[in-house]
Amino acid sequence: MWFVRLIGFAVAGLAMCAASAAVKADVVVVVATSSPVKALGRNQVADIFLGKISRFPDGRQAVPIDQAENSATRDEFYTTFTGKSASQLKAHWSKIIFTGRGQPPQAVSSSAEVKKRVAENPDTIGYIDAREMDGSVRALPLDPQ
Repeated sequence: MWFVRLIGFAVAGLAMCAASAAVKADVVVVVATSSPVKALGRNQVADIFLGKISRFPDGRQAVPIDQAENSATRDEFYTTFTGKSASQLKAHWSKIIFTGRGQPPQAVSSSAEVKKRVAENPDTIGYIDAREMDGSVRALPLDPQ
């Protein structure tokens, strides 16, 4: 009887792992189709979203558009680009806000809202699930730096 339970737990565990793997988003960084920004390094993208820099390499203001805290796309973006988990990101912004050095990017509710905001303003930069790409925004090629 204990063996049947053990197998049941193992199957349930595998199912949960498979479900969490399916949630993983393939994230792309996007800019407006009219944006003069042609490419950025991964570190530059991370620095923009972490509030370390506020300008694109050409000197223009960089306005990051974030996704909601409970978004799988957001979690994947920050893990991939900054190496920070959701709790580490929260701690990062708490420190920045407390010291008066900045505010986190404005967060919107979905990839569709990111696309809308980015398409309207060539100074914005965002990220979305690659499956939601369309002609309203342009995927930004990333230099490996």
